[in-house]
Amino acid sequence: MARAVRLSDYAGAMIASARREASSTLQSMGLFSSLRDLGPLPSETGPLPEDFYAPRPDRGTEILAGRFQLAGDLVSVDPEHDNIWLKPAPTRAFARRLHGFGWLRDVIAAPTPKQEDPDDFGLSDEDEEAGAANARALVDSWIRAFGRWNSFAWSHGVLSARLINWLRAGDTLFETDESDRKARNARLRSLLRQARYLQRTIPLAHDGAVRLRCAIALSFVGLCVPRQAGLQKSGLAALEKEVKRQILPDGGHVSRSPRAGTEALIDLIVLRDVAETAGVDIPREIVRAIDRLAPMSRFFRMSDGGLASFHGGGECDHGALKMALSRDETGAKPFGFAPHSGYHRAEAGGATILLDVGKAPRGTLSTSAHASALAFELCTTGGRLVVNCGWHDDQPSSWREAVRATAAHSTLTLEETSSARLFAPGWKRDLLGPRLTSAPGSVTARRNEEDMGVWLEGIHEGYRADYGLSHRRRVFLAADGGDLRGEDALFRPVSDGPPEDVDVRFRFAIRFHLHPDVRASLSRDSMSALLVQPDGDGWRFRTDGGPIRLERSVYLAAGAPPQRATQIVVQGEAEPFGAGDRPPNRVRWAFQRLGQVGGTQGETG
Repeated sequence: MARAVRLSDYAGAMIASARREASSTLQSMGLFSSLRDLGPLPSETGPLPEDFYAPRPDRGTEILAGRFQLAGDLVSVDPEHDNIWLKPAPTRAFARRLHGFGWLRDVIAAPTPKQEDPDDFGLSDEDEEAGAANARALVDSWIRAFGRWNSFAWSHGVLSARLINWLRAGDTLFETDESDRKARNARLRSLLRQARYLQRTIPLAHDGAVRLRCAIALSFVGLCVPRQAGLQKSGLAALEKEVKRQILPDGGHVSRSPRAGTEALIDLIVLRDVAETAGVDIPREIVRAIDRLAPMSRFFRMSDGGLASFHGGGECDHGALKMALSRDETGAKPFGFAPHSGYHRAEAGGATILLDVGKAPRGTLSTSAHASALAFELCTTGGRLVVNCGWHDDQPSSWREAVRATAAHSTLTLEETSSARLFAPGWKRDLLGPRLTSAPGSVTARRNEEDMGVWLEGIHEGYRADYGLSHRRRVFLAADGGDLRGEDALFRPVSDGPPEDVDVRFRFAIRFHLHPDVRASLSRDSMSALLVQPDGDGWRFRTDGGPIRLERSVYLAAGAPPQRATQIVVQGEAEPFGAGDRPPNRVRWAFQRLGQVGGTQGETG
């Protein structure tokens, strides 16, 4: 297992922390007069970004009633007398979601029933405006509470999200009649003040998706607000630099997160459209990044329209992803192997498998990374079958660390440890963040396509330093998509020589997390299981490494609340020599389609 943290990382983190602290101190003292010198405000905005994300009117209705349910927590206020911005947040995750304003579209879309007839939910003109008026009121109250500056509310990740979400709601916030002109100008002035702060401090933003989003937000403000050539130039220059650094040659994001790449694609496509409407030519590097990101998003897209769940991401908004890909001008089809991102994809007969065969990201890029070496997801015509637990930002933060462990993925774990380790709570974690302390050193992969199907293979060394064993996974997807066969082996590399203790045994478990919609039942001998998908399609799981167990699992990739699910677990003990070609160090397994299944009685007896 390779070290993911070096002395230089500590030094770099301390320097970055000191720079941010100094910037915060100067900002709190009001020493940056340039933030107050905004010049005359434009009478109207320029082209505004289209919002690809679908609103949730039900959540908007709850917010209008004073119930803010974000990041798995609920804070209730009296809408007539309380101010949500003055209420203590239960968690930092809740506060990030609240101050990021991702819920603003929900409030604007919230239906308000007519008061004269409680049973009539038709909307009058006044009712249609109620959500917009409340959205403006919430923004205005935020400006009064935090508009000057706040170290948390103006932190880069929160600030960039807020700028983009305010501009997405620009018709509501900035295009108002004369009666609201004063409040409208206050919103626009606050938007520009925040953007100027971001322009000055963007080099202090955390590397990775946060800094990329900051550059996107700055570019949006420069393009959407007239007479902001300085913001536009700074934003596009920063964005050109970041996409060149962060978007890999195969189109993946440097964090290896499918969601990070797809969200960047959505933002960049909208930015390109805004620039075209404004008559601004964006740098060629940004256009090339879009051309790389779109095929990669198709690579990670499963047959149900959502993304596979790896490295801190979930399914993503299906509608937003579909809309973004419909604007893709390349029309490129998904490929089979992403060598820089470290994933294999194979599809046949309506079945799609994605296999993680890459190294975990390092440094600050690993703060959302998962210990998912050689994990896979399988989607069929009936929907998702095998999944990872995944993550979604609406989930309770108490789940965040648990789902990063290897056991939360469809792969092998040895001695109930993860193939990559996280910092324990303490000063190191406080300084460096929740990054990986170690990661699988070497991950190798190969692929072989035949008329009969596709072979995928990967080897990782995440357990080699502690246990002397390497993990190899082989997977075969038949050409008709109805037969997925796999083999997991633990072996000792010949170059390592014989083990010191030949009598030691290491326990392993191979987990296959099933989607919540899949019903599972064991056979009488516990050597196989019947799996039934929502459309009635049946699959049989079998193995030569049984008996198998069905245990409880959880699925978080689709959004809150966490969904109960089931996992298949195959357990065994590995010998220290671990030849890899004889039991118990090799376990073979298969998922085979049975066709339509009316029930489970025939399997369970």
